[in-house]
Amino acid sequence: MFFSWKKCAAFLGAAVCALSLTSMTPSAEASAFQVGDQGAEIAEFQGVLAGLGYDVVADGDYGPATVEAVKDFQKKRGMEADGMVGQTTYSLLMGGRQMPEVSRGNNYVARRIVQSAIQYIGVPYVFGGTSPYGFDCSGYVQYVFANCGMSLPRAADDQYEIGIPLEQRELRTGDLVYFSTYTYGASHVGIYLDEGRFIHASSSRGVTIDSLYDDYWVETYIGARRVL
Repeated sequence: MFFSWKKCAAFLGAAVCALSLTSMTPSAEASAFQVGDQGAEIAEFQGVLAGLGYDVVADGDYGPATVEAVKDFQKKRGMEADGMVGQTTYSLLMGGRQMPEVSRGNNYVARRIVQSAIQYIGVPYVFGGTSPYGFDCSGYVQYVFANCGMSLPRAADDQYEIGIPLEQRELRTGDLVYFSTYTYGASHVGIYLDEGRFIHASSSRGVTIDSLYDDYWVETYIGARRVL
């Protein structure tokens, strides 16, 4: 991990999402509760973990503390300690009860995109870079989305041609924001976080977080796309 951003602490974790542009890819993760999930079912087994002495709050938000508690619970029972609550772990926690169906929407997917994105804050900018050794702007976005099973075009101007066009007032977490910087058209791209902030690979500072309301980005902003 290169950085810990306090506003996004709840999103941190080590799981990888399984998503395509049109549908969820079947996997073990699709049938297990894991970091980033929220809801009453989460709060219920968090309460059981708390009753077993784990330092967990039954707030319905599957964060890092819950992951660590689940891992310890699994280790003590000779299970693979993956930190996810699948059928076996759920049944052991809940006295043999059948695990409910796990369902997720766009909000969950957006959180996983952010979770992936913030891991690379501080990675240097490298023109043409497409890996954690160095990113350019579109290489970074492509890499982050690929971590979550989504295939995006390589170049910023090509990425700008996909998805649903948005007004700035419609932006939500996980949307892509575009700028005309060193050349005409969509020559720079970032991932929108919240409250006007976006994360991107800056040519001068590497992967970092900036505000759409800063003068430079106000002047160069050209639009946004939703691909989730």
